[in-house]
Amino acid sequence: MRTSSTSSQQAKSQQAKSTPTATALLAAVLIGFAGSTASAQNAGQRTTLELVPSHGVYRVYVACESADEVHRIAFDGKQAKVEKVIEVGYQPTEIEGPHGLTVGPEGKYWYLSIAHGKPFGLLYKYRTDNDELVGECELGMFPATMQISPATGLLYCVNFNLHGRMLPSTVSIVDPDAMVEVARTVTGAMPHGSRLSKDGRCHYSCAMMSGELYEIDALTFAVKRNMQLDINLPKNHASEAKPTWVSPHPNGKHIYAALNGKATIVEVDTERWAVSRRFATGKGPYNLDITADGNQLVATYKTDGAIGIWDLKDRSHNNGKELARLKSTRGVTHGVVISPDGRYAFVTSEGKNSESGAVDVVDLRSHKLVATAEVSLQAGGIAFYEHAAQ
Repeated sequence: MRTSSTSSQQAKSQQAKSTPTATALLAAVLIGFAGSTASAQNAGQRTTLELVPSHGVYRVYVACESADEVHRIAFDGKQAKVEKVIEVGYQPTEIEGPHGLTVGPEGKYWYLSIAHGKPFGLLYKYRTDNDELVGECELGMFPATMQISPATGLLYCVNFNLHGRMLPSTVSIVDPDAMVEVARTVTGAMPHGSRLSKDGRCHYSCAMMSGELYEIDALTFAVKRNMQLDINLPKNHASEAKPTWVSPHPNGKHIYAALNGKATIVEVDTERWAVSRRFATGKGPYNLDITADGNQLVATYKTDGAIGIWDLKDRSHNNGKELARLKSTRGVTHGVVISPDGRYAFVTSEGKNSESGAVDVVDLRSHKLVATAEVSLQAGGIAFYEHAAQ
């Protein structure tokens, strides 16, 4: 049975209205460059990890792309369950494809990309205390993954352009307070895996069909560097490597990219701007995340329906060291996010055909799957919300 809030029902019936002005645009840039900190917490609800009693409750948001729903999942150390289902979108008769998710640095708002537009997609903004839709912004074709920079306070979302011609696409840069797009930077064909360096000054994404890694200056919005990740140059925007995700290491020295078409994760040295190591993985590496201490990387193997855990601390292995490989509870593994304390990885699986999606919880100490929550169709995008006392 579906449950939904009043705000989610309103989201299906009408779009939130925003009134971007020149003043708001200027304010977006000025506020963005002032920066913001990722340490602020929600009053009364959120608390620092050091003060959370054992074990506390971990919460994540999960987008179910073929159900037009977002689920909030709670995990108490033993069981994972769906706390709330939020219906999203504005067309009751269409599947609009909620895809990417991120939570603001203060934990007060969460953001969602709606991929299937007419033709352009949307960015939605919701409150975390009641999951009410409070703003929207039109982006490019098939907006996908996103993240907010702690340096600028701006949100960076790749426009994947899944259904368009194989041409260079863009990264939309949005002021999340005013919900105004302040810039759009051209990158490669089908950009995906939008992630920022720990200091928030560099934005990274992969161009899946042109096989490239892009680095954007988060302050000037200009492309600083790009490089080809495939050994062979792709022809006609048809990369065999098909990079789908990028994760910068917390130390800023390396970037890890998933080559979905080559069953490989590449490590890029940011100083030399060259591939330093290649890890042979399961079939279809898709999304990645790295623990805050930089010691472990978790990868989803979409084709294999599996999860890989890699050791990044021990650099004596030229081809990397996979600590564990686990089967997910569904056949099409998708997204992953690691809790800020590095204890758990939360992994989404889409399911096949009419099979429901799932969120698997992996203990990164024991390297075992410890809980699963069943969700709606095609679970994909996932974002960590909070580690709270209850």
